[in-house]
Amino acid sequence: MAMQNPYNQYKENNVMTASPENLTLLLYNGALKFIYQGKMNIEQDNIQKSHAAIVRAQDIIYELNDTLDMQYDISQNLRALYTYILEKLLDGNINKDIAALDEAAAMVTELRDTWKEAMKLAKTRK
Repeated sequence: MAMQNPYNQYKENNVMTASPENLTLLLYNGALKFIYQGKMNIEQDNIQKSHAAIVRAQDIIYELNDTLDMQYDISQNLRALYTYILEKLLDGNINKDIAALDEAAAMVTELRDTWKEAMKLAKTRK
């Protein structure tokens, strides 16, 4: 039996044991990672790799969107933001538009940073 890369094993364990709050944070960070990879690959004229990275970012945003609990008002707002981010990612992928990817990254960064703050506030109230 082949031994798994220790770093990959650590990452997998990190995801499998993450709280829902931390998992959301990991998803935001993953989306940003793939947006930046897509952007870098566009700049290096590697269309295939840019497409693959942007699709992975889209998959993460789809997952965040699909898991919204629509009984809360904020979920409506998040759904609209996720839809807009997906539009920017699609535009960035089809047209290899760096500006569209930058806009998507800025929005995901803001959502991630807001989520981090909410996590801090929730910890102080426990």
